[in-house]
Amino acid sequence: MSTKLNEFQNATVGMTVGVIEVLCLQPFNYCKNMMQQGQPLSADPRKLYRGVGANSVNMGCCTMIQFAVGGSLKKLVLGGEAQRQLKTHEEMGTGIAAGVVSALVGSPLELVMIQQQRKGGGSVETLKSILHPNHFFRGFVGAAVREGLWTCGYLSIPPIVRRHLRESYPEKFDSDTKARIPAALLGGLFACYLTQPFDTVKTCMQGDIERKTYGTFVETAKKISESGFTAFYRGATFRYGRMVCAVFMMDFLQGAVGPLLYPAAFK
Repeated sequence: MSTKLNEFQNATVGMTVGVIEVLCLQPFNYCKNMMQQGQPLSADPRKLYRGVGANSVNMGCCTMIQFAVGGSLKKLVLGGEAQRQLKTHEEMGTGIAAGVVSALVGSPLELVMIQQQRKGGGSVETLKSILHPNHFFRGFVGAAVREGLWTCGYLSIPPIVRRHLRESYPEKFDSDTKARIPAALLGGLFACYLTQPFDTVKTCMQGDIERKTYGTFVETAKKISESGFTAFYRGATFRYGRMVCAVFMMDFLQGAVGPLLYPAAFK
């Protein structure tokens, strides 16, 4: 989310970046979701990419919203001081707020994807099955917390880390390219392990819309905790792998796609 772009331009860049990320990393998502629900894994590409349509729309829309809202909030915080850099708490605050807003769209779309991964079927057929007030926003609380911290992890943490490394160790990190890998590792670590318990509760709730095993957010958390605290971290390895790749890709792409689509704004 660049302060050099307007809301529409930031939204376009965000959607492009989000779709590219999903198309590359969907198998990680499938494996994480299945492990969280205690379901068997499959190496069949038809299953690995089951729900990729809904997830592409999900990530495209969510990243679009995150870029647009985050960009607007950054401009608001700067208050016309275009030359100064955002402070650490400002970077993180705008990222968290943008993520929470995006969950309004992302939570129902993830519900479609997870139902497809569990039961098969097409996106339209699955969408019809969740169009009920009791189903549509199932898992929203977990999604909102996760998206807030995830957005902070990929939009706010990497620029902070890169800036710190370049200022503190200029001889080792004399370009953004060299600082991008450690920034992605730290951003992914932050985004994954802080949010994993919330994501596990959300995934279990969305995989069980019939409420046979999992009820409300609190009831689901209690049920999962019966297997020990580590149960909240089922699938974390796949999620961390995906997040490191995603943070690296999205940190790079948000800086590359913007100038490519709107070169005049970066002159």
